[in-house]
Amino acid sequence: MPKKTIGRIDKVDFPTLDLFDIDVKIDTGAFTSSMHCHKVIEEDNLLKCLFFDKEHQNYNKKIIVYKNYTTTKVKSSNGMVQNRYMVKTSVLLFNKKYKIDLTLSTRSEMKYPILIGRKFLSKKFIVDINLKNLSYEQKKINQKTQN
Repeated sequence: MPKKTIGRIDKVDFPTLDLFDIDVKIDTGAFTSSMHCHKVIEEDNLLKCLFFDKEHQNYNKKIIVYKNYTTTKVKSSNGMVQNRYMVKTSVLLFNKKYKIDLTLSTRSEMKYPILIGRKFLSKKFIVDINLKNLSYEQKKINQKTQN
């Protein structure tokens, strides 16, 4: 299957999380993909995540509960190793649904609430850093043709 070209940033949907048009940064320097989560509470074998970011309207004040989750070690760009929760969900890119593993972290100081890393990109996408919002633009064109 030929690889699809993706730009350095985009807006994507996470339909199973009811999150739409969420800003993402495509980061070939990161191995794992990461999602900003303001607060994480583990209780009664459930993981409760509060999504809040005043910069991202579609992300505000959502609470998502995960029944299935794991933990993993993630090494940051500064060499620090963190234990993080990891969840499985799906992402909609170029009108196609893909499975994705996301680690949960506090990205409140970052411009983009979602970071898409190499593990997800591998064998599916080629990154062109000169381009942006390719999937989102295709989504808008598809919506116009359906109306």
